Amino acid sequence: MNRRDVRELAGSIGLGAWTAFGVLTMVVLADGKPLYGDEDLASWSVGHRPDVAVALARGLTATGTGVIPYVLAALAGIVAGRTLRRRAVGAALCLVCLGAAQAARYGVMELVARPRPARAGWATHASGWAFPSGHATTAALTAGLLVIAVYVRAPRGRNLLVLVLGCWGALVGLTRVYLGVHWFTDVVGGWLFALGWLGLCLCAVTWWLPEGFAQGTTHTDQEPMEDHAPQDPGRRGRSRPA
Repeated sequence: MNRRDVRELAGSIGLGAWTAFGVLTMVVLADGKPLYGDEDLASWSVGHRPDVAVALARGLTATGTGVIPYVLAALAGIVAGRTLRRRAVGAALCLVCLGAAQAARYGVMELVARPRPARAGWATHASGWAFPSGHATTAALTAGLLVIAVYVRAPRGRNLLVLVLGCWGALVGLTRVYLGVHWFTDVVGGWLFALGWLGLCLCAVTWWLPEGFAQGTTHTDQEPMEDHAPQDPGRRGRSRPA
């Protein structure tokens, strides 16, 4: 797939995700209450929390915040690059992508100001407003960066790696519902926000980065062809006149 195809695909997916996110945001703002299915899933989570499952959910949800996503984002840039300089640039771009997304997400959270579920149902710590879910956004965006890096390098078994990364990104968001600190639509909003942001960043990168950045290819001038005199069997052994 060439750069133009990648740009068009990323743009289409990003535009679709932003459209869906905008619609969901307007519904959340207009209603002001939990949406269809939110309360049912929250009630189910409270009633199905064995100690082992809660411990696993807490461990998994911890990977969607703090330093871990930033380390993984930097790793995605390092994996995508082919030279030391390009790996450094790739890591920096991935970190900027993730950091800028966090800033934009905080702005949306303050704008929407959606309350979290009742504190009585919480099984872990949480702070701030609910929509969109920070853990869901961060994990989905980080997983997306890693998936792009895997496809750039195209190693053997990449489909399995993509499946594992996608499951991790999705499960981190679902743990927020299971632990009672987010509505399910908060998590969906986080996933849509991450997908839209990733599409926007990928479009920008395909415009800005030079050809062959990830593949490590360079364009070199072809060596000039030597100007050989045509061979003439009848002039064998005689020098060519100046």
